[in-house]
Amino acid sequence: MSSPSSRSASAKIAHMIKLLGFALTVPLWAQTSFEGTWQGTLETGPAKLRLAVHIARGPQGAYASTLDSLDQGALGIPIGATTVTGKSVHLEITRLRAIYDGTLSADGNTIDGRFTQGAALPLVLKRVDQIQTPARPQSPRPPFPYTALDVTCQNRDVSLAGTLTIPKGDGPFPAAILITGSGTHDRDETIFGHKPFWVIADYLSRRGIAVLRLDDRGAGKSTGNKSRSSFDDLAGDVVAAAGFLASRKEIDAEKIGVIGHSEGASVGPIAASRSDRISFVVMLAGIGVTGEAVLEKQGEMVLRAQGLGDSAIDMQHKTQRALFAIIREERDEQAASDKMFAALKKIAPMMPDDAIRAQVRAANSPEVRGIIGYDAGPVLRKLKMPVLALNGSRDVQVPASQNLPAIAAALKQAGNPDFATKELPGLNHLFQSCRTCTVAEYGELEETFSPDALKIMAEWIAAHTR
Repeated sequence: MSSPSSRSASAKIAHMIKLLGFALTVPLWAQTSFEGTWQGTLETGPAKLRLAVHIARGPQGAYASTLDSLDQGALGIPIGATTVTGKSVHLEITRLRAIYDGTLSADGNTIDGRFTQGAALPLVLKRVDQIQTPARPQSPRPPFPYTALDVTCQNRDVSLAGTLTIPKGDGPFPAAILITGSGTHDRDETIFGHKPFWVIADYLSRRGIAVLRLDDRGAGKSTGNKSRSSFDDLAGDVVAAAGFLASRKEIDAEKIGVIGHSEGASVGPIAASRSDRISFVVMLAGIGVTGEAVLEKQGEMVLRAQGLGDSAIDMQHKTQRALFAIIREERDEQAASDKMFAALKKIAPMMPDDAIRAQVRAANSPEVRGIIGYDAGPVLRKLKMPVLALNGSRDVQVPASQNLPAIAAALKQAGNPDFATKELPGLNHLFQSCRTCTVAEYGELEETFSPDALKIMAEWIAAHTR
């Protein structure tokens, strides 16, 4: 994280004037100073993202600015251009295909503007002395009773960087590979300021289980591009990681398993169905039906959790079905993009073209295509090793009632002699004890991962790796 910037000259002058009771006019130069650290919250429909902007000037007067997406763990994103004209500022964040345009307040402490990334959303930035971060009491604190190693494993031309935590004492130890959900995540699966994979790794390694957690393709120190990767590609990464663990003397090569969250709970079983090295599978918020069915139910539940009614849900279903049909029928990516744009333009003629293009880009990526085309049943019916499936009862993204019975049915059809499915009461998609249980609440909750879920998972793995 960038070091905190000091309060600007304008804020100091305004403060001193207030204390002394003088009614003086703040100089024009003070009112137009954008240098410093700014923080605000971007509301993107169901979610809220805390953003921080750092604006500085070099000796020659040129601006050098960066953006932090605090809840996504993405820090120091370069801002390609910072243009100041009087009391207006224009930021171009090239990497995100986004721009921000704002106007400085009279006291120099607020920028009122709009963040545009496809759609234009209001974003008010306030000058801060330091970045304000929410409490995360479960984040691990030293000293650690295990060894943490920076490691790299290779899958063909992709290099995957991560952390391997190894318990103290005599090995070899059983081990688990953590697999992230959809989107591009770092090794901690950082989301909304939470680091659930670090919490899981810390908990398990304190109890005698080694854990490997990796930066996704294109995140952290890993190469490649996850959004352009198929489920087969990602499963190949997991198989390579299992081979890497099996080669280490600290690891019991007969007791290597996978723990996948959300999308990772689909990738993990695919990898397990292909590798004799994977001896157990844990599915966290995994699906048991088709990805298309889950996304349709997810869209409905997210909107209902936001308090929206049947008309909004009908529109959501209509949009999803139109896009999914094109993805199923059109393999050519450019042709599919053109058809999706035309379909959305017809369904929502008032939606700006940039917003439509952004939605099309998200829906038409290989990763999302993989989710939509995935059917969990045939994969689960191949698994003969022990399987544990945990889902939260208040999960609006992967509903337990839709998926746990289907997971159990598929494993039973496989003749799997050792599996367990469990619905955990009161937990959301991130396995947090929730209140409203909306997506927007994820970042507001202090709990990162339910202690009850951690205990169930650790005891099950220990029982299956003795």
